Amino acid sequence: MTSSKSKKNVSIDLGHKCIELPRLSGSIGPDVIDIRKLYNNSDLFTFDPGFTSTASCESAITFIDGDKGTLLYRGYSIEELAQKSNYLEVCYLLLYGVLPKKDELLNFTQRVTRHTMLHEQMIYFFRGFRRDAHPMAIICGVQGAMSSFYHDSLDINDPWQREVASIRMIAKLPTIVAYAYKYSTGQPFVYPDNSLDYAENFLYMCFSVPSEKYVPNSILAKAMDRIFLLHADHEQNASTSTVRLAGSSGANPFACIAAGIACLWGPAHGGANEACLDMLKEIGTVDKIPKYINRAKDKNDPFRLMGFGHRVYKSFDPRSKVMKESADEVLNLLGVENNSILKVAKELERIALEDDYFIEKKLYPNVDFYSGIILEAMGFSTSMFTPIFALARTVGWISHWMEMLSDPNQKIGRPRQLYTGPAYNSYIKIDER
Repeated sequence: MTSSKSKKNVSIDLGHKCIELPRLSGSIGPDVIDIRKLYNNSDLFTFDPGFTSTASCESAITFIDGDKGTLLYRGYSIEELAQKSNYLEVCYLLLYGVLPKKDELLNFTQRVTRHTMLHEQMIYFFRGFRRDAHPMAIICGVQGAMSSFYHDSLDINDPWQREVASIRMIAKLPTIVAYAYKYSTGQPFVYPDNSLDYAENFLYMCFSVPSEKYVPNSILAKAMDRIFLLHADHEQNASTSTVRLAGSSGANPFACIAAGIACLWGPAHGGANEACLDMLKEIGTVDKIPKYINRAKDKNDPFRLMGFGHRVYKSFDPRSKVMKESADEVLNLLGVENNSILKVAKELERIALEDDYFIEKKLYPNVDFYSGIILEAMGFSTSMFTPIFALARTVGWISHWMEMLSDPNQKIGRPRQLYTGPAYNSYIKIDER
């Protein structure tokens, strides 16, 4: 990791005195003001709800330029990786910082493949949930329970144990998510098939049944691999920050990733593609689209078009360009003729790319819009969208967790606050209140 470089100090005039704070520069992106000594020198904290203007750490993993629509994994553009690489190669890149050589990738792939099965006793965890439980509730619980089964990879101070835990989670999350899906449908669990690649194996565990032979379709497997790749990491988002915060306390790796899964469950984060499909279902048919477009343009109407625009990207989401290609391939394969939801999605996409209102406000279809279309076409229920997101993002969470543990400046997370409650109260006996 390239260390930050100090530039000329930034002066802050507090009226009664002036203080100097270091200005740091990374390899790319905006400079930051180092405020670590602000409180000691001024008796002041900064106030930044949501941490939208605060850099919480140094990181060499992922870079986003929202204005230019840029997303880089270890310096490689997401578009180039999506065209030329695959998910497991990107996993290696995120974890170790470099693209693997042929023998390194083969070894890494084999290690992941050999850890795909779950401890047989973990099946009883699934059976303890109600059949109508949301899959995210299941995988959050089962992920956390992994720490009770794999005692040989809990010591965060042992590099080898951290490595083993990382491989296990990348390998086992597809099995956990597939089992959660099978449990919700009432079908028997399907053991992983290690002759298949990562994406094929996931589809096989989700859609095969013991009574029929299942062969994963290459187009669908490619689309699934791209979904994994495009969602593998996204810098210091809410769930990644949650993993880092949990990890800063010294929590074991399985607990930290469970915390990330819990955060991702929120509809403002990982649930966005699920919310997008719910919106498409609300619209219902193509003829109702103009009505909803007008509602979206009305500032006084609470209705919002989900799956358009992005909090970080102020232009086109670079992931959505690649995801659109996969969406077109999947829909050409499976068709949209008998699916009213997909018909609505295709027409809404066409309007958004041509309508001046959307273009002026840069409300382009984002990655959640296209991934939702693909997963819907494949046959996944909307409740499975966020679990699949969690599966893909696991490697990003692990990469940040491992980076955090190796950072000599890392301290336990402890945000400050602007207190607005009572200054002092005197206790009043209960019979005098």
